[in-house]
Amino acid sequence: MSLKNVAVFCGSQPGRDEIYARKARELARELAARNLTLVFGGGGIGLMKEVAEEMLAAGGRVIGVIPRNLLERNLGFSGLSELIVVNDMHERKATVARLADGFIALPGGWGTLEEIFEVLTWAQLGYHGKPCAFLNVAGYFDPLLDFMGRAVSQGFLLPEHLKMFTMSEKPEEILRFMEDYRPPLILDAIWGLNPDDFNNSEGKD
Repeated sequence: MSLKNVAVFCGSQPGRDEIYARKARELARELAARNLTLVFGGGGIGLMKEVAEEMLAAGGRVIGVIPRNLLERNLGFSGLSELIVVNDMHERKATVARLADGFIALPGGWGTLEEIFEVLTWAQLGYHGKPCAFLNVAGYFDPLLDFMGRAVSQGFLLPEHLKMFTMSEKPEEILRFMEDYRPPLILDAIWGLNPDDFNNSEGKD
């Protein structure tokens, strides 16, 4: 697929272990090395700050999308390649989803999980054919993978739904998955959609 812009969802806190910030910076360097643009929530705190700072330091392009009220509370990141100010969180998520060709979740809290699961749900429903991923730092997302396995075993997800994302501790593995991604055929079986019809550079949001 054509991968140009990658959205990164991550915590507004740095986490208690320095490894979270270190892996965020590693991801940023890998994005910059591949000449990819980072799209993120525009915040100047926590892991958001780490990934954006490192991306800019490596010469990469960074687009931030931030609600106006957060910017007015001085929570925005200054010095980005582009900062898009929106009215609310709903518009922020829709804008990020429209701009991005793929989505990566780093460790975070409720907001991070809500963001990645929303785009996974949209993929499940056929609104887009873009790849999703979890950067599994220090096993942070292991319990989440167990939950997904239980959802499959209990009939709430199909095994094919797990092909809509990858989970790895290595940024290069995640980006290779994204570059080679093709939406699973389950979309055709359930929703009457043809994965070949997806325009991955723009999505169907």
